[in-house]
Amino acid sequence: MRSHHDVAEGVGQKLGRRALLQWHVSSGTFEARLVSGDARQLIVVLGDQLNHNSAAFDDVDPQQDVVWMAEVAEESKKVWVSKPRIAVFLAAMRHFAGQLRGVGLTVDYRAMDDPDNNGTLATELIAAIGRHRPQLVVLVEPGEWQVRESLRAAVSSTGVRLDERVDRHFLCSTDEFARYADGRRSLIMETFYRSQRRTHGILMDGDSPAGGAWNFDSENRRSFGAKGPGLVAPPAFCEPDPITRAVIELVEEHFGEHPGSLDRFAWPVTRTDALIALDCFIEQRLADFGRWQDAMWSNEPWLYHSLISAALNLKLLDPREVVERVEEAWRAGRVPIEAAEGYVRQVIGWREYARGIYWLTMPDYANGNALGAAEKLPDWYWTGDTELACLRDAITQTLDYGYAHHIQRLMVTGLYAQLLGVDPRQVHEWYLAVYVDAVEWVELPNVLGMSQFADGGYMASKPYVATGKYIDRMSNHCGSCRFRPDLRVGDDACPFTTLYWDFLARHEDRFARHPRMALQVKNLARLPEHERSEIAHRAASIRRGEIG
Repeated sequence: MRSHHDVAEGVGQKLGRRALLQWHVSSGTFEARLVSGDARQLIVVLGDQLNHNSAAFDDVDPQQDVVWMAEVAEESKKVWVSKPRIAVFLAAMRHFAGQLRGVGLTVDYRAMDDPDNNGTLATELIAAIGRHRPQLVVLVEPGEWQVRESLRAAVSSTGVRLDERVDRHFLCSTDEFARYADGRRSLIMETFYRSQRRTHGILMDGDSPAGGAWNFDSENRRSFGAKGPGLVAPPAFCEPDPITRAVIELVEEHFGEHPGSLDRFAWPVTRTDALIALDCFIEQRLADFGRWQDAMWSNEPWLYHSLISAALNLKLLDPREVVERVEEAWRAGRVPIEAAEGYVRQVIGWREYARGIYWLTMPDYANGNALGAAEKLPDWYWTGDTELACLRDAITQTLDYGYAHHIQRLMVTGLYAQLLGVDPRQVHEWYLAVYVDAVEWVELPNVLGMSQFADGGYMASKPYVATGKYIDRMSNHCGSCRFRPDLRVGDDACPFTTLYWDFLARHEDRFARHPRMALQVKNLARLPEHERSEIAHRAASIRRGEIG
């Protein structure tokens, strides 16, 4: 196992021992000596850029350069960010800053509770430029369009030159994705995923896919059955150290009214902890990940999932090392091909594809609302106080841990919002607020494109809509719920099922000739008129909050 100093392996050998920021481990506090002067470079490190091999450090000179990091209230308040998500970012940032200081870099770190903190990245960056008078500001391309634009404008306003560098964390750069997309009539993830496999030689045997097939979806969509998942190895949780405990106290003090709980906070916030989490997944849960990656079970928030998406999105882990470890486990015979391929698909397929879509289409993509959805997100999305067992389970664990797996997001919370007709912007803001792994480049396309079909089919060729029978098949939730998934109308009818048929009725004209939706619309046409009227009436009651 590598030590925590590996976080700086890309810069450590170059550095002297000059430091601006002193970190006190015993108390979990910063003591800063803000030194003004003429710096050669002011190196910007954002909260989701905590990788030791970042392009930001390519030509760092510890005697002339200053690293700048800032905790700002703006990032926690532009949407009502949950306490677990705030804590993950701040704890990871503080650990990273301390490690950079430990190898000799000068770090100008603005803490959230600093009385001089202006509260926004742009104003804090302008102030830092004024303090250090750099010849050049170095910035690795941010993961959010609005952050990129505001930082570009901030630097421009000072007259200092900006060097914006490519984020090497990703296998496919934004320019490479744009070239890939140029001239294509459609951007199907499967086609992109296969090209990534070929380009990078991942799970390939020569020119052929390892295991003889490009995907094993048919083997990877199983449910647990009546007996449930049985005994599942727990994830590698990380006991909060003094730095993380100080962050937890800060979040409770400054964001106590925000949703979510920190009582069981144990996410990896250092590279060392992230590597331990990766090891635990590969050795104990990866073998069963494939077949049960879509399954759900009451009060089982983790199951066979990796729980490293937050570490990946903070860049504590590199996607290359993750897929290399997964492929190595398959080639060593420790995991089946369907598990290895299913997980690799998530990392180099969906993850990179979502980022490509985001930067290819922003800022217009964020305003998509192809289905004209305008309903308000139910208040109980912030509390979990609902009669529907599946939603109560998914939302409660989301608020407790800042986590739910992809099917809970797509086919429970996301599905319900889409069937209800919620304004997709509100759905996007909820997902961005509550999940510890939520960074806009990956969250927004997945929510607006896959989950809500707000882009009209640009990312997903059809809406991911289903009745309550899907949830019944993939979980045990319906057994403890008062609603029946097989009923469309009546007091016991599952709201998912009622709303599914109402969704088809409201969008009947749009999907009547759709190649993947036409059959569902034909099934709607077979319903007698009185039942269609009952569906519409019950759906209206659900939207008024009278049911559910």
